[in-house]
Amino acid sequence: MCGIVGYIGYREVYPILIKGLKRLEYRGYDSAGVALLSDELTIYKKAGKVADLEKIVDAGKTGATIGIGHTRWATHGEPNDRNAHPHKSQSGKLAIIHNGIIENYASIKAELQKRGYTFHSDTDTEVLVNLIEEVQKTEHTSLDNAVRIALNEVVGAYAIVILNLDNPNQLVAARKGSPLVIGIGENEFFIASDATPIIEYTKHVVYLDDQEVVVLNRDGQYYFRDLGNIEKSHEIQKLEFSLETIEKGGFEHFMLKEIYEQPKAIEDSLRGRMNAAQGWIKLGGMDEYINRIENADRFIITACGTSWHSGLIGEYLIEDLARVPVEVEYASEFRYRNPILKEGDVVIAISQSGETADTLAAIEIAKERQALIYGVCNVIGSSIPRASHTGSYTHAGPEIGVASTKAFSTQVSMLTLMALQLAQVKGTMPTSKIRELLVELENIPAKIEETLALDPVIKEIASKYKDATNFLYLGRGYNFPVALEGALKLKEISYIHAEGYPAAEMKHGPIALIDENMPVVFLATNMSAYEKIVSNVQEVRARKGKIIAVVNKGDTHIRQLADHIIEVPETAEILSPLITIVPLQLLAYHIAIMRGCNVDQPRNLAKSVTVE
Repeated sequence: MCGIVGYIGYREVYPILIKGLKRLEYRGYDSAGVALLSDELTIYKKAGKVADLEKIVDAGKTGATIGIGHTRWATHGEPNDRNAHPHKSQSGKLAIIHNGIIENYASIKAELQKRGYTFHSDTDTEVLVNLIEEVQKTEHTSLDNAVRIALNEVVGAYAIVILNLDNPNQLVAARKGSPLVIGIGENEFFIASDATPIIEYTKHVVYLDDQEVVVLNRDGQYYFRDLGNIEKSHEIQKLEFSLETIEKGGFEHFMLKEIYEQPKAIEDSLRGRMNAAQGWIKLGGMDEYINRIENADRFIITACGTSWHSGLIGEYLIEDLARVPVEVEYASEFRYRNPILKEGDVVIAISQSGETADTLAAIEIAKERQALIYGVCNVIGSSIPRASHTGSYTHAGPEIGVASTKAFSTQVSMLTLMALQLAQVKGTMPTSKIRELLVELENIPAKIEETLALDPVIKEIASKYKDATNFLYLGRGYNFPVALEGALKLKEISYIHAEGYPAAEMKHGPIALIDENMPVVFLATNMSAYEKIVSNVQEVRARKGKIIAVVNKGDTHIRQLADHIIEVPETAEILSPLITIVPLQLLAYHIAIMRGCNVDQPRNLAKSVTVE
């Protein structure tokens, strides 16, 4: 949600900012802007895309070597030119970019207005930069001290970067609840919301902690302080991905590339963590706290969106294999409903970005109540891993498409390993059965490759239903969460209304919607409930609904009932979500493309939701 990029050094800054903002477009935004500092402070900003911003920039005034850039996702004030970032202070000497929300901005604004400040936007960000200027003026202090003092007065979330016309050799940045990463080069610094704008220039980074301020000087010096003015130190980390991984690699869209990357992503998530031939599973994050995890009274999985759906599959896996109670909570609800937590609980927090605001808040509540936090994230060094006691990275690699695909698959893979290791430690499954499942798990990437080969079939089905106004997705058991995720994918990128339901619940309401215009997608690979699913298919057929069925290869019964079938390779039922989700991702992708939608940057959505 929103994108930040900044630079100070010896290079011309404008090309770095523009390229960086384009790399951050996947996060979702509605306006963009840059501030360039040389002998004067020049700001360009424009509602719309980065390409629209480029059209208004004076090419003769881009020689600065320090600057900041921003893509905004509107919170306070509609998306227009004047609300776009960067924002200047009243004197015109400070310029700021900001991700997040300042919750008490209205009271601060009222006080500043009493002191003679006027405002030219509807944003909380302009209030913040003027508060910083007021502190600097009244306290007669440096910019970084003014930032620290001002941030002690605000309530909310922020990632900010500030330029000062009076000091063109320094950038000041700070964060709380919204990510910032510092790239460290030779006498140059980069700063961004995530590492994608930085990787081209340096692989050496530092992730800023919550409630920290960093000062970056042109001479190569930098230092960190917390809001209590205590100096902090950071270990420099090395980025593990390459520039090539954030390019499209010949695919038309990032989403399609990432769908096709799922076999490799799953292989990467499993590598070194299991051995089917020898029958072992070893997750370092579990080993460190194995006694507490093994003896947990219950597991609580908390997440948002697609990660919540993977958490539902995790509930089935852990309860089925390890026989421990599991609850799955929307993080946004969990944090506000005064949940009952105790020391014997283990909270599994799942997030692709590792920066999801509601999930981070849920973690803090759980930690206060002495629960063990196990983070499952993709982005190394992000906030959730650092806030967790232990955890596992999914190693999906950078996911640029806003609609999550390979992150979902690797989250499910990781939860499968967790459930299997827990079952092994607790002795709730025979060793022979665990080994059998590990062998099948090793085969999943090849079976996904086989499923991806069905793309032409799925594309043909998409062409028949691209103009539908509603879809219904139905599944049972392990495939019920897949139905939810399939419906979410269609909603996110094609803007078609879609709902996922347990197949048996169809009779309790949704069946009233079924007519000859309603496509119904059945996930019909569950052998344990096959006859029940057949009955549900017959109920839809009797009401003339259009049936698209995902079935195991060789299925003959449902073939006779469905309008369209998608035959996928058979696998163990507990692993079936890793296969059945793939045709639903492709179906959503092709329908969205045929409708002319922007699949990588769907309207109103952001990749990393860092505000409530």
